[in-house]
Amino acid sequence: MEQVIEIMIVDDHDMVRLGLKTYLMLEPSFRVVAEASNGREAIQYLQGCEKLPDLILMDLMMPEMNGIEATKAICAAHPSVKIVMLTSFLEDEKVYHSIEAGAISYVLKTVSAEELIFALKGALKGMPVMTTEVSQSLTRGLRVQRTQQGDETFTEREREVLLLVADGLSNKEIADELHISIKTVKTHVSNLLMKCELEDRTQLAVLAHRKGWANK
Repeated sequence: MEQVIEIMIVDDHDMVRLGLKTYLMLEPSFRVVAEASNGREAIQYLQGCEKLPDLILMDLMMPEMNGIEATKAICAAHPSVKIVMLTSFLEDEKVYHSIEAGAISYVLKTVSAEELIFALKGALKGMPVMTTEVSQSLTRGLRVQRTQQGDETFTEREREVLLLVADGLSNKEIADELHISIKTVKTHVSNLLMKCELEDRTQLAVLAHRKGWANK
């Protein structure tokens, strides 16, 4: 006998929850055991229920607490519960932050019932299921995050050089400050320019101040 998968639906629209419930009840292995209209309600339900659902079908944009915030809190408190984000939004940042928060899959509301069921069954096994467009969006989101956190790829000495470049010091002044050779300073500056994909130290100084690296 096939395992019955207990599902909670979290969405702020009554008709969406009703439609999803109707879809899912057509699948013999699924049983909708709970509903919530926002992330806060979902967390409160889980705190008080005797038996946790196996899966949560989570909307992204909701009042009081959105799907990303709720997913992060639920995954921290109830790691056994698998979460699938179901939304109309295909934005790189939202896809990235949803997966980072702990969602197994990110599914658009335009998918067919069969595709949704496949994603849910995959999530129960810990297997991410995403369309090509969602995967591409996730990849772009990851690239943006790496760019925004680019200072994490710098060595400790490169950070020191970067701060002094941002302060307007020349190569000789940086060499004197750090007690290294001018040649070594030039090497570090070249590495920084390459990592940041910039052409000169002026651009490097501007970037450091704009991103707040010079204030760290």
